[in-house]
Amino acid sequence: MEADGLTELDVAESILNAVAIYKRVRSGSSHRTSAREYLYIIQSSNLTGLPIYTKGKLVKEANQESYYFLISSKRAL
Repeated sequence: MEADGLTELDVAESILNAVAIYKRVRSGSSHRTSAREYLYIIQSSNLTGLPIYTKGKLVKEANQESYYFLISSKRAL
């Protein structure tokens, strides 16, 4: 985020403006918590029109899904 000059607010606005999940990929991390962990990629613009590429994961806790998006965020090409 910092390398592209993005703030947490830019990323949050992009997530809120997204109409769909762009892609689901399998995690390649050796630190994953389960046998199959998927990362979700969202490409959307913030309120000023800046396109942002965000990678995160869905986590289910107490029958409620939460999206953790601070895995990676950068300006989309």
